Amino acid sequence: MATVAKLNRPTKERMSLLRNQASSLLWDGKVTTTSAKAKALQSYTEKILTLAINSYEDTVKVVKTSVDSKGVKVKREVLNDGPKKLKARRMIMSKLFDRQEQRQEKESKASFVERTKDINHPLIEKIFNVYAPKYAERIKEKGQGGGYTRVLKADMRRGDAAQLCIVELV
Repeated sequence: MATVAKLNRPTKERMSLLRNQASSLLWDGKVTTTSAKAKALQSYTEKILTLAINSYEDTVKVVKTSVDSKGVKVKREVLNDGPKKLKARRMIMSKLFDRQEQRQEKESKASFVERTKDINHPLIEKIFNVYAPKYAERIKEKGQGGGYTRVLKADMRRGDAAQLCIVELV
């Protein structure tokens, strides 16, 4: 007999479901699902966010030289991920499906390309640049970690009367 934590699914299906829902939650900020899936999703997402929070400040300055169009060597400073952040980034990439940036309403193609030219993995960048600093500040204020998501009960699903829940980022 399968337990609720296993969601009555084989491992591959369960992990794919959690990856998909966690990706949607971190991209959109809110997901509606059944209560059993919500509990599993909350645990899965909080671990991802904790990993990002603990390593987002680990950066290294590197000087890179490149050749411009006139053939002149130009040196510029670049911030690279440190070893701790790189490991966390790779682990998070293995636990999430990457989402692609969408063009905003009334945004020209040229401005969209300019806005997204340096972003290879938009969801991962959002986690490290938006959520990690926000929740690290929250940890400093409250003096405790965790509690990055909340589960709110919603209506019953129409077809099978399953309890629906809304999982959202705090």
